[in-house]
Amino acid sequence: MSSLKEICAGLPLDPLPPNRGRDPSVPHAPVRTPNLTPAEERVALRNALRYFPPSLHATLAVEFAQELRQYGHIYMYRFYPALLMRAYPIGQYPCKTRHAASIMLMIMNNLDPAVAQFPQELVTYGGNGQVFSNWAQFWLVLHYLSTMTEEQTLVMYSGHPLGLFPSLPSSPRCVITNGMVIPNYSSREEYEKMFAMGITMYGQMTAGSYCYIGPQGIVHGTMLTVLNAGRRYLGSSDLRGRVFVTSGLGGMSGAQAKAAVIAGCVGVIAEVDEAPLKKRHEQGWLMEVTSDLSHCIQRIREAKKAGTALSLGYHGNIVDLWECLYQEFKKTGELLVDLGSDQTSLHNPFSGGYYPVQLTFRQASQLMNTDPQRFKTLVHESLRRHVAAINNLSDAGMFFWDYGNAFLLEAQRAGADVQKKGGGATEFKYPSYVQHIMGDIFSLGFGPFRWVCTSGDPADLVETDAIATAVLEDISSTVTERVRQQYSDNIRWIREAGKHKMVVGSQARILYSDQRGRVSIALAINQAIAEGRVSAPVVISRDHHDVSGTDSPFRETSNVYDGSAFCADMAVQNFVGDAFRGATWVSLHNGGGVGWGEVINGGFGLVLDGSEEAERRARTMLNWDVSNGVARRCWSGNANAYETIQRTMEDQQQLLVTMPFPVEEEHILDRALQG
Repeated sequence: MSSLKEICAGLPLDPLPPNRGRDPSVPHAPVRTPNLTPAEERVALRNALRYFPPSLHATLAVEFAQELRQYGHIYMYRFYPALLMRAYPIGQYPCKTRHAASIMLMIMNNLDPAVAQFPQELVTYGGNGQVFSNWAQFWLVLHYLSTMTEEQTLVMYSGHPLGLFPSLPSSPRCVITNGMVIPNYSSREEYEKMFAMGITMYGQMTAGSYCYIGPQGIVHGTMLTVLNAGRRYLGSSDLRGRVFVTSGLGGMSGAQAKAAVIAGCVGVIAEVDEAPLKKRHEQGWLMEVTSDLSHCIQRIREAKKAGTALSLGYHGNIVDLWECLYQEFKKTGELLVDLGSDQTSLHNPFSGGYYPVQLTFRQASQLMNTDPQRFKTLVHESLRRHVAAINNLSDAGMFFWDYGNAFLLEAQRAGADVQKKGGGATEFKYPSYVQHIMGDIFSLGFGPFRWVCTSGDPADLVETDAIATAVLEDISSTVTERVRQQYSDNIRWIREAGKHKMVVGSQARILYSDQRGRVSIALAINQAIAEGRVSAPVVISRDHHDVSGTDSPFRETSNVYDGSAFCADMAVQNFVGDAFRGATWVSLHNGGGVGWGEVINGGFGLVLDGSEEAERRARTMLNWDVSNGVARRCWSGNANAYETIQRTMEDQQQLLVTMPFPVEEEHILDRALQG
């Protein structure tokens, strides 16, 4: 077992570590099929070897070539560290600055086997959300961070550390870009080749920006989605006896079971892969597991009748479950499901993100590698069946929404019946959860704000929970009723979070808050650090899935109807603006949530260390980080955003936003266009 000091010493080259290959005890990423030409294979091998001196090329070239042909990518398994990967307390990292140590802590948390989906392939979540492209990059990055001063910035090009460059103490300590491919070449096919050649990388949202905190990061948002779906579709916040059916228990989707229970309903989640199913059950996030459809139906009936909260994992294909629920309705007239969605990784449909119902999990895993075209055909057939069953249940009274992983987009591409008559480019027969449920919350300025206690001490997390609760309770008495409802939901969440064993990996917490709440919580935590009530610095960040962070026409900005849903100015401005307003690190990604080429998203990390400088940075940066997106949503015509940014301008004299004038008489447009 190596130490943190050894990990930070640079690539271990003399002697080379033994090549232990892949660890059979951990899950592994599906084999990739980049279909490289012989010339491209040569480039991929040359690119991998440039991390090493020529004296080692003869040894490493052979095994790297074997990895490329066997797994579709050069991961450099030989260099997988012997050190247990986890978020060690910040004081243990051999760094010159706590900012660098904080980044190192977040990186190692993202690669913790308890957190990461495929740890040896450096995949944190989503099937292909990478922290780095290979293990040489990991060693180099940690070495750079250990030597970094407050007058240097680490520059990251799609997993590759370009190096440490001179900068100002006020500059970000790390600037990350992932997948910044010229738009005309940002196709799925091109990506597979580019990733295999080691020249670009898909960082998802918070994997490649080092900000993932385990499935807790989405539990809260999922709970809010289910609660607000109940309010919108069922007319009630009381979800006892209501049934929510969905799929996916992997990375982000693994939160669905826990969120359903906290919301008080019966959550039934299908998962074809036994490994994540067992993982969520062992972690206590999933209460029961069954592979028997009859037993599944029986448990739904029992829990529905008793009104008890239940999370039930069905080990099988979601298509079989939907079809069974419809057959049960046809047979008995009883609709056993009230709310439905889907969270399989359809941003990555042909490389492990979706498993067609016609095949077993093992058969599908083999076919996607041996006959990709046949596999693609079966995925499309399965999606058509999938949608047909959902349509039948929806006709019977179930309410269904797209949960943002490109389900309806890929179903449309497969020829499934999801078209909305008269709908725009981002609209389908069913709404995305942003369009109907969470979009209005974003427009009020609410989104997933979060923090990590770098001490690793649970007592610090308890203290920050109490601080956040007190702050929200204080603010909630001074806001409008619509905003108060969101504060109430989040106060409920933060009070319950500690009871539900949310922590996986780092001592972290998430809650949805608006601009005022985020700034107030950050300042209160910073003050607690200064006073010693919190023992070590706290990293604050957010999901990129937020008010300002992401331009994603089929998810985050799907409720933007002025034609700009496909424009990415907001995300890019977010990244740039956070950088010069004080973020400790910033990131900008192509891809995330709904797939490569479909979205641009930006993120940040900010270290609170109890200093006046940290207070100034938090105040300046967090105000911008929210107002940027609210102003854009206001300009697009969203009424909630209009009201929110007006109130913000009243509170902040230096803020002056261009406000839209509405067209009040549509007939003026009609006459003008007819003329």
